[in-house]
Amino acid sequence: MRVRLSLPLAAIAIVAVVGVATVLIATHHSAEALPGNVHSRSVSNFAGQELSPRKPAPSFGALRNYLGEKVSLAAYRGKAVFVTFLYTHCPDVCPLITAELHNTLARLGPRRSRQLRIVAVSVDPHRDTRQAVSEFLQAHGMTGRMKYLIGGAHELAPVWEAWNVGSEPDSVNPEFVAHSALIYGISAKGLLTTIYPSNFNPSQIVHDLPKLLND
Repeated sequence: MRVRLSLPLAAIAIVAVVGVATVLIATHHSAEALPGNVHSRSVSNFAGQELSPRKPAPSFGALRNYLGEKVSLAAYRGKAVFVTFLYTHCPDVCPLITAELHNTLARLGPRRSRQLRIVAVSVDPHRDTRQAVSEFLQAHGMTGRMKYLIGGAHELAPVWEAWNVGSEPDSVNPEFVAHSALIYGISAKGLLTTIYPSNFNPSQIVHDLPKLLND
């Protein structure tokens, strides 16, 4: 698997740590529980896995980003939205997802990038502090380009449940978080439409963006 990281990350180290894990996620991502009991379709015009039936994407409740700003999917009608679940101390998959989202924006260019929004939701309420998120976004070149939502466990848990996202301490390394590692594509009408594995290729989102805007 070729992973292209345009950011000044330790790319080789990241790929080595991810190794088999991302392959397993890519193989089994369509079998993960999805919001609203939707399921993926094997035949689709999308580069990502298309979901059926189309349902409104779950809300983010009262969550705010690390700057204290409220983030609402309803405010993004008319744009495609890509949602993922991360944590700042993640050693492998989260930096990989963030790097490829950065690469996606680079491929789209400034004008087309304005047609989409990227939202990350924390799966680590204890360590994803405002400072930690600020440093994470800066390190990955995503400051001002990714809305990173944080909150207490009581605020995040309902959102995890609505999105069918698991979040629990890793059984082998409790300092890490075992969590779902998908990227969810939401159409301009606010409908949950596609999913992508953690090792997605930026070309998939570049291909699907016009369809998500017009679907």
